[in-house]
Amino acid sequence: MAIFEYRALQADGGIAQGQIEAGGRHEAFQRVAGLGLRLLSLEEKAAGQGSRTEALSTSLGNLSFFKPSEKIPPRALENFTRLLSSLLAAGVPLSRALVILFKEASSPAATARWKEIHGLVIDGMALADAMAKFPETFPRVYVAMVQAGETGGFLDLVLAQIADFQAREKELRSKVMTAMLYPTILLVLALGVLVFLLTFFIPRFQLVFSGFGAALPLPTQIVIALSDIVRSYGLFVVLGLAAGVFMVRNWFVSEAGRRTWEAIVLRTPIVGPLVAQFAMSRFCRMLGTLLGAGVPLVQGLNVARKSIGNQVLVDAVSQSIERVQQGGQLGASLADCKGLFPGSALEMISVAEESGRLDQELVRIANVTEGDLDRQLRTAVAFAEPLMLFLIAGFIGAIFISMVLPIFTLQDYIK
Repeated sequence: MAIFEYRALQADGGIAQGQIEAGGRHEAFQRVAGLGLRLLSLEEKAAGQGSRTEALSTSLGNLSFFKPSEKIPPRALENFTRLLSSLLAAGVPLSRALVILFKEASSPAATARWKEIHGLVIDGMALADAMAKFPETFPRVYVAMVQAGETGGFLDLVLAQIADFQAREKELRSKVMTAMLYPTILLVLALGVLVFLLTFFIPRFQLVFSGFGAALPLPTQIVIALSDIVRSYGLFVVLGLAAGVFMVRNWFVSEAGRRTWEAIVLRTPIVGPLVAQFAMSRFCRMLGTLLGAGVPLVQGLNVARKSIGNQVLVDAVSQSIERVQQGGQLGASLADCKGLFPGSALEMISVAEESGRLDQELVRIANVTEGDLDRQLRTAVAFAEPLMLFLIAGFIGAIFISMVLPIFTLQDYIK
C-alpha cells in the first residue's frame, strides 16, 4: 500500500488537501472520487524514500489544467505514432511503450504530453480516451482510428497506417505550400509597391500639378484621393482591417459561417473541384486503410468521413452511411454524393465491392486521385503566377497612367 497526497475541489468550490492510502494511483483516484471530490493533483510518497512526485493533471469539468510550453510539431507526432506502432508490434506492453516514448521524446513539450498520456493510461483509461483529452495534439480522425484499433485488437496495425497517412498528408501539404510560395511573395511585393506609391510618390506629383493650377483628369483625382486617405487615415484603415479580419475569423469559427464558406468554396470554379478531389482522396485512403486493417465497413465509414474536412461533404456522406447501415451497397449509397465522387469512381467502388477487393481499390483510387490532383495543382499554380503578374502590372500601371495623363495637358497651362 502507498500513501498519496491529493488536492481536490469540493462541492462548495473550496480546495481540499489530504492523504489517502491505496494500492495504486487508480485506486487512489477512485477513493478520492468516492469522497465527492474532483481531483486536481495526486502525489505518491514512496515508503522509505523521500517524496517522489508524479503529478496527475486532470480536468475540471471539460477544462485541462495541462498547458504545454510549446506546440508539439507534426514531425514529433508522426515519430510518436510510428515508434508506438513498432513497439506494440514487437510485443511491448502499452504502458512500457509509453514510458519509452516519453523518455526518448525530442522536446520538453512532447515529453510532458506523452508522460501525461502514460499517466492516464495506467490509471485505467483507454488510449483513445486519453488522447481525446488533448485535441490540439491528436485530431479527431486520429483518435477515432486509435479507438477502432483498440476495439478490434489491431492497434499496432492502425498506428502504422496512421503514420503512413500522416507522411502522405505532410508531403501533399508541402507541395501545396511550395507551389503557393512564389505567388504569395509576388502579392506581398505588389502591396508594398502600391503603399509606397500612394504615400511617397504620388504626393510629389500632386505638388507639381497644383503649382500649375491644372484641372486633373478623373483617374488622377481618384488616385490622389486614395493617396490622401492612406496618408491621413492610414492608422484607422489598418485598425478597420484588423477589426474586419477579427469579425470574419469569428464568423468562420461559427458553425453557420463555416458551412456557408465551405459551400461557397465547393461552388467556386477551379478551386471547388480541387477541394472535392482532395477530400475524396483522403476519404478513400482512410477507408481503404481501415478496411485493410480489419475494421468493419460501417465503423470505417464513420471514421473516414471525419477525414473529409468539408462539413457539407461530411453531411452528404453521413446520409450514405445510413443507407449502408440499412443493408445498401456502398457504391450505390455514395451515388448521391456527386460533388465528392464522380461516376467513374462510384463504378470502380461497386465492382470492387462485388469482387471483395474494396480496401485495395479504395487505396488505388486515392493514389490515382492524388497523382491527378498533383498535376492539376501544378497547372493551377502555373496559371496563377502570370495572373498575379498581370494584376500587379495592372495596379502599378493604372497608377502610373493616372499620373502621366495630366502631363500631356500641362503644355496648354504653361502657355
